[in-house]
Amino acid sequence: MVSAIWPGTAYPLGATYDGAGTNFSLFSEVADRVDLCLIGTDGTEERIALDECDGYVWHCYLPTVTPGQRYGFRVHGPWEPAAGHRCDPSKLLLDPYGKSFHGDFDFGQELFSYDLAADDLATGGTPPRLDSLGHTMTSVVINPFFNWGSDRAPNTPYHETVIYEAHVKGMTQTHPAIPAEQRGTYAGLAHPAIIDHLKSLHVTAIELMPVHQFMHDHRLLDLGLRNYWGYNTFGFLAPHYQYAANQSAGGAVAEFKTMVRAFHDADIEVILDVVYNHTAEGNHLGPTINFRGIDNAAYYRLLDGDLRYYKDFTGTGNSLNARHPHTLQLIMDSLRYWVLDMHVDGFRFDLASTLAREFYDVDRLSAFFDLVQQDPVVSQVKLIAEPWDVGEGGYQVGNFPGLWTEWNGKYRDTVRDYWRGEPATLGEFASRLTGSSDLYEATGRRPSASINFVTAHDGFTLTDLVSYNEKHNEANGEDNRDGESHNRSWNCGVEGPTDDPDVLELRARQMRNIMATLMVSQGTPMISHGDEIGRTQHGNNNVYCQDSEISWMDWTLCETNSDLLRFVRRVTKLRTDHPVFRRRRFFEGKPLRTGEQVRDIAWLTPSGTEMTSREWDSGFKFVAMFLNGDAIPSPDARGERVVDDTFLLCFNAHSNPVEFTAPDASYAAQWTCDVDTAHPAGAAELILAAGEKTSLRGRSVLVLRKTA
Repeated sequence: MVSAIWPGTAYPLGATYDGAGTNFSLFSEVADRVDLCLIGTDGTEERIALDECDGYVWHCYLPTVTPGQRYGFRVHGPWEPAAGHRCDPSKLLLDPYGKSFHGDFDFGQELFSYDLAADDLATGGTPPRLDSLGHTMTSVVINPFFNWGSDRAPNTPYHETVIYEAHVKGMTQTHPAIPAEQRGTYAGLAHPAIIDHLKSLHVTAIELMPVHQFMHDHRLLDLGLRNYWGYNTFGFLAPHYQYAANQSAGGAVAEFKTMVRAFHDADIEVILDVVYNHTAEGNHLGPTINFRGIDNAAYYRLLDGDLRYYKDFTGTGNSLNARHPHTLQLIMDSLRYWVLDMHVDGFRFDLASTLAREFYDVDRLSAFFDLVQQDPVVSQVKLIAEPWDVGEGGYQVGNFPGLWTEWNGKYRDTVRDYWRGEPATLGEFASRLTGSSDLYEATGRRPSASINFVTAHDGFTLTDLVSYNEKHNEANGEDNRDGESHNRSWNCGVEGPTDDPDVLELRARQMRNIMATLMVSQGTPMISHGDEIGRTQHGNNNVYCQDSEISWMDWTLCETNSDLLRFVRRVTKLRTDHPVFRRRRFFEGKPLRTGEQVRDIAWLTPSGTEMTSREWDSGFKFVAMFLNGDAIPSPDARGERVVDDTFLLCFNAHSNPVEFTAPDASYAAQWTCDVDTAHPAGAAELILAAGEKTSLRGRSVLVLRKTA
């Protein structure tokens, strides 16, 4: 029994241990009464009425409560779905500000505030009032103190950044060098074997798929599947505790911090994929685990004219109400917590357009963007938008404010189309190669605002992109209806696995073409985990529910596809070594200084002459791009002029060879090959003099460096 109850303070929200006791605080504008529930290790419950309430924030301080204490809340208030209110004190509610959770959900009737046998009662009627204690997770008080030592943020500039998107479990589950008890965990991800692999790829930032505490959908569990990706969060301040090797109460927090410190020691940033657009509670038929029972109308966008239902811009059943000040506060407090307390370096916002919806339309001047812009902490880290949602007008590539970078979906689509030989893509391909100024320059942004990617967690892997024309998602239990149907993929002549050597060689070359294109494009490149070793999902382009070998990295591929791994290391090193591929400013198409003749960029035909408008419009699939390393306008960090080698990049998406003539001596007297995707590891001996001809293999890339 608690021996003393002090008033405490309204802020900070959540459970805050100060070294002596713990302050508890919960916002609910709709509540008539709030009980804090302390849960014993034997499952018993002690209820403490929160008599203090300031500005709709209910609070107390318990001087004897220390880290490891499990707790929840019960909110007494109106059950009026027609008015948007769904208070149900029979439900033990999780803390929206909980920093750790424990246990699991059993999805019995006890989690639901309506009779599962009568779905219509979800919109009215009287709740069954079955107690959810013992059927739901519990929040856990954590010890916030951690020895960060000399930890410092790498603060890698965007133009020097190479992002590697990864899944905590998928990246580590089968790695032979990681101890069995650490596989699938934060500790496993911080293992030297993983860090060494990333360093060999010249990766500067690892972008983790959701690590906020999430729920496995009941429907998937019934099918023997799981919510593997984790885009079903409810705990925005807590690391997913099932990813911790140490699953004791609060153990995930210290383990996550240890992982971040290890990455920082290796000069690798940690970026989190965050899901603030919806929660795991789903629509009106979902369980009541926290937000719905605390203050439904404050936390969720409800349907105008019928507040029993939820607006859904996400395809998940609900949308967070980013117009409400306390919901906005939760999002911003969460972001600051992950930066200040957990030391992460940035965020990728899932379905970010949803956060920008003031009423229906996506609004660049929304309250969320205003808050981010003025926040002294959040505004200083990497902010990456997935610039779309499933609502009307949700596709907003190029339309986010100046602080933001964006997953460039147009880059993905254009590069895929170009290399599969689609007509009329050459002009747009050139625009994507040069940083997509048509999308970002008007908002004062630089080429690095374009997060360039061709594959990501959502869709085909690189291997599957060149091996399948159609998705093969039957294992997901939805009769292959789920997942994107228009993948812009090409199977190179045979659907799926084959032993045809010609098809296999073409597929390998196409993978090299895409990786080379990604690394010589202006902007910020992102590699999807496992693409560097040819990971396959066997044609499944939506493995969100596949916590299995289908989705995990197969590390034996490092040997099987060693040529591909060597090639990726070669082109990532090329990018790292040469600032001409990662300029801070857009090209201007003119000389850097008065009196010079050679411009910063030029586009050439196979004959080595400059492209004309007729040739851009001809449907031709070859282009050479001249990059002048002596015409980089931006100085380095110390104000010194940046000078690099000069390159000639030749792209041939034709199925047949193209004869290429090196341009005249005003460009260079001699060129030497640095990368040729016609060769398995990219190495080729080729020296080309001005005016000399060479044959560029069909569907290949040639990277030539000026040597005289």
